Amino acid sequence: MSKGPVKTNVMRQLDRKKIPYRTAEYEVDESDLSGVHAAAVMGVDPAMLFKTLVAKGEHRGYCVFCIPVAEELDLKKCAHAAGDKRVEMLPLKDLTAVTGYVRGGCSPVGMKKAVPTYIHESAESLPEIGVSAGQRGVQVFLNPKDLAGFVRAGFADLIRGESEEES
Repeated sequence: MSKGPVKTNVMRQLDRKKIPYRTAEYEVDESDLSGVHAAAVMGVDPAMLFKTLVAKGEHRGYCVFCIPVAEELDLKKCAHAAGDKRVEMLPLKDLTAVTGYVRGGCSPVGMKKAVPTYIHESAESLPEIGVSAGQRGVQVFLNPKDLAGFVRAGFADLIRGESEEES
């Protein structure tokens, strides 16, 4: 039996800093954990829903990248943004140990340790974006600049296809 809305660590941290947000919960489909599926179930534009991906830089260590759920990370652009020679995706088996989160519930807020974070530049022009609330099936929607300020993130071009199409 449910005891009302879920209150995650992500929400508690945002509450402590008085950062406004709204939540959305959805039924998790274990056969499709994609963010595009989550956006469809919630009736949200996939360009507003961001996934949190963790990588490890060759010299600078772990880094976090938040990009729209329908997009693919461009590791070269990510390395450039992070000031590293190259970055590789963190193996899924290491995700919980490094972040404290599971696949489908990884949030840029409340990781075990502060990690350099980068948010795709498209977020800057949006009034709000959604990121995981730290649990599968729960999202927080907040102003992207509030999120960036809280996790000390920068905005950068992080996805495949943008600059290549322009040339």
